[in-house]
Amino acid sequence: MNTMADKNYVLSYEAAQEKLHRMALEIAELVSEEEVPLVLIGIRQSGTVIAEKICRLLEQYIKVKPQVISIMLDKHLPKEISLSEEIDFTGKNVIFVDDVSNSGRTLMYALRPLLDFHPRRVLVLVLVERMHKQFPIKPDFVGVSVATTVEDYIQVEIQNGEVIGAFVKSVSVVDKV
Repeated sequence: MNTMADKNYVLSYEAAQEKLHRMALEIAELVSEEEVPLVLIGIRQSGTVIAEKICRLLEQYIKVKPQVISIMLDKHLPKEISLSEEIDFTGKNVIFVDDVSNSGRTLMYALRPLLDFHPRRVLVLVLVERMHKQFPIKPDFVGVSVATTVEDYIQVEIQNGEVIGAFVKSVSVVDKV
């Protein structure tokens, strides 16, 4: 069993909470004067937890209460996409929320449900940004950027609906799990 001492953390609990608060403030600065609805779309599972936390933080700063929904997609069969709630995104500010951005593939496919609408603005928030882009998706709000090898895997740790931290798993550790 891994303990905290065994994990190579790139983001501690305290740092993660600071980053989430900072990103919420950045969003508030961008949308605070608008009366435009804001929808946070969390990419299941961890992205939804992060979206809910950002929503709670935003409620202190903006006039319009944000709505949180989640999107489910299989990273191996990305054509299978479903939203937790069907809504009209036309004229709304939409922010996709994910735990880790690596190649950009997941976020690229997550955009598909919005293609039938005309949102006012579409933005991307990630807690951890990696530098291995294969798709033209660039996060607008980033908690922390981490330089890793392609073989490394970043795991965001969630417990009881809270972000505990993020750590690097080498490919050898991932293979053994």
